[in-house]
Amino acid sequence: MINTLLAYPFRLFFLLVGIYGFAVVLAWIAFLFGGLALPLGWSPLHWHSHEMLFGFTAVAIAGFILTAVSNWTGAPPLQGGKLFLLALPWLAGRVVMWSAGYLPVWLVAGVDLVFLFALAGVLLNILIRHGNRRNLPLGGIILLFALANLLMHIGFITGDTSWLRHGELLAMNLVTLIMLVIGGRIIPLFTANWLRSQNLPIVITARPALDRACIAVTALLIPAAWIDYPWLTGLFALAAALLNGCRLIGWKGWHTLRQPLLWILHLGYLWIVLALLLKGLSAFALVAPASWQHALGTGAMGTLILGIMTRVALGHTGRPLQLPSYGWLIYAGISLAAVCRVGVALGWGNYQWGILLAAIGWCFAFICFLAIYWPILSRPRVDGRPG
Repeated sequence: MINTLLAYPFRLFFLLVGIYGFAVVLAWIAFLFGGLALPLGWSPLHWHSHEMLFGFTAVAIAGFILTAVSNWTGAPPLQGGKLFLLALPWLAGRVVMWSAGYLPVWLVAGVDLVFLFALAGVLLNILIRHGNRRNLPLGGIILLFALANLLMHIGFITGDTSWLRHGELLAMNLVTLIMLVIGGRIIPLFTANWLRSQNLPIVITARPALDRACIAVTALLIPAAWIDYPWLTGLFALAAALLNGCRLIGWKGWHTLRQPLLWILHLGYLWIVLALLLKGLSAFALVAPASWQHALGTGAMGTLILGIMTRVALGHTGRPLQLPSYGWLIYAGISLAAVCRVGVALGWGNYQWGILLAAIGWCFAFICFLAIYWPILSRPRVDGRPG
């Protein structure tokens, strides 16, 4: 089984996503409602934010990008000992982050920072060696993501919450960009391929100008976060919501309701649009900032990560692109989590019950993912091919 897990990046990293996605939220809820003592050494709220971004989301990004880069470049996948050596810094980072109260802050920062810089180095090396210039910006985004992690650690070390806030916002904006880039490639492509396979006379038209505008306007949120003009952030966010909404409509996701592996990706992208809309409204004090943060985190990141993992794991293990039996429970759980968490942030319903339901939905989704996909990810391809 170990050799199989190390045969392709998605196998090991997707299982780590499932395990950590469940564990980190379970521990957070146990801390909030059960009095669990976490030896963190700093603000529990910022620790939770850090681990969702640089623990959970980072390893999901690694699993997808290191798998996709083989398709982009024709390079052999990172595997075996090299894959294990890349996973070790991520594991070490989680150990020090969970025991930070017992360790020097410089040691915690030093260990935790290694993974993302190593990931960026591996990705850029593959892209440069194979002359794939188109995807070099993704390597740059990973480097900036590592910088965002550094900013949060500076905040932990100095006690200056402005560093924490800037690191958190930079990371969330960068993850949004990654989702826009990756989503813009795979969602219309997968949708168009499926529509053709069903002999449906529906065409997904490429609109490169709109694609570029979506990414450019959303990218403007990064420098806007450093300028103390909330109205400017609000205008950029509202414009980004409008553009990305038009982009999503052009992908005609309502035709994919018979294919869960597709509509879940459209739903995940819809959460990005809603997050951008709420971010724009929060800049004008019309909704709480927590609403857009959780629409992006629980809604967009949670839904797209599970949506992509459930599809990629099937395709890359030689299985038909059909959601396994009871796989719909994964999507039901994450949708419950997103609706409840955003609803609480908007002031709808009882806070404690809303948070609890959101946590139950989230943990249920990842437990279901592990139960259904562990055999798929830990066993050889069904078609006998390597990988």
